[in-house]
Amino acid sequence: MKIGILETGEAPEELRDKHGDYPSMFAQMLMAHAPDLEVFTIHTHAGDMPASPDMADGWVITGSRHGVYDDLPWIKPLKTFLRACVADKIPVAGICFGHQILAEALGGRVEKSDKGWGLGVHEYVTKNPPAWMKGFEAGFAGHAIHQDQIVELPAESSVIACSDFCEYAALVYGDPEKPFAISVQSHPEFSTGFVDDLVRLRMGKPFPKDTSAHARKTLGEYVHNEEWGGWISRFLELAARPPG
Repeated sequence: MKIGILETGEAPEELRDKHGDYPSMFAQMLMAHAPDLEVFTIHTHAGDMPASPDMADGWVITGSRHGVYDDLPWIKPLKTFLRACVADKIPVAGICFGHQILAEALGGRVEKSDKGWGLGVHEYVTKNPPAWMKGFEAGFAGHAIHQDQIVELPAESSVIACSDFCEYAALVYGDPEKPFAISVQSHPEFSTGFVDDLVRLRMGKPFPKDTSAHARKTLGEYVHNEEWGGWISRFLELAARPPG
């Protein structure tokens, strides 16, 4: 199976030698569960765009420091491409910014939240978990790094996880037992070490110092990164178009 990574932002240059870039983080997460995957990257934030949805059997949208409402030349074409993926029945998984832009592309709305920054390990309660997401029904913990949030749900979406801080923390689209898209606000691709280094790098600007200090204290807690890697891999396997 061929999976395209839609890179919507770059990891800070200061951290790349130690932790790698965003596409490599996703490739490592997915291939731990599906080692035969063929993974390639499209640098959408640099103005590149896939020629067509069927260049891949499925697409994964990365996180980004940008907002989905920013006036950037690649935002609208990316939304158009995501709608084309849905029309062509090519599965899409979105993480953080990817969670948000997928929602906006399909009719939802995203805003900068008045709750401020969500940083560190957050706990999420699951709702009506699909049967194929084994273990999801127990809830999960994940690395949160976001200020923007979905505030209006798109059509055909179902909320499968929430928290007091983030009402729409994970979504499935279409039939939950065979969705055409799935997304999550937290970052299952980020290691604890990367999150700690990122928070320290951005402490004070843009992350508030007190929020950053509290976030770093949570980073020893267990996060369900491995489980999310399995769930996303399973989703792509279930939703991919059959050969021929």
